[in-house]
Amino acid sequence: MADEPAQASNDQQPQAGNDRQLLLQKIYIKDMSFESPKAPEVFTLQRKANTQLNIGSGKRQIDGNHYEVTLTLTIESKDGDQTLFLIEIVQAGVFTISGYTDQERAALIGSFCPGTLYPFAREAVAEIASKGGFPQLLLQPINFDALYAQALQQRQADAGAGQPLQVQMPGAAPADAAAAGISTVGAGKSSDGGAPGGGDTH
Repeated sequence: MADEPAQASNDQQPQAGNDRQLLLQKIYIKDMSFESPKAPEVFTLQRKANTQLNIGSGKRQIDGNHYEVTLTLTIESKDGDQTLFLIEIVQAGVFTISGYTDQERAALIGSFCPGTLYPFAREAVAEIASKGGFPQLLLQPINFDALYAQALQQRQADAGAGQPLQVQMPGAAPADAAAAGISTVGAGKSSDGGAPGGGDTH
């Protein structure tokens, strides 16, 4: 994974003057876990499983213009009440954000930054599922702009600072779902940790 600073393209950020800056300074996995409590028997059984994806984002101001943004993906595959596997990853990045209004900065942290982190998290999920003995898990693209707008609407409807942001999304699809015996459904929850964010896997 490259660590070189990356600047947002013109169509991914508000129109900026020369004093505005949006840079990705560092990207890293902050936490990751994999569980397959029924292995190795799970690999020999006929399974009719559902896969559920939950997604959330958070932010922490490191200093004046530097923010740590986290994207958390939790993927659980179950056959009835039995868990086949559970993957959780917290993908993180350090962003420099300066020269924006509070509203613009919130939108960048809630939409652009998670969208930047997502491809790295998706790659890690596919790899860990494969190493766990399951077909490679292919997470679908997420429209973070649409999800951010949805989160804002829900926050206004709830009129509740600190209320969890609920989103609905289809689940993750294995590369060979038929061979895996896994059908996919999903419902997700996005928790903003101070900034709305999350995903829609359509």
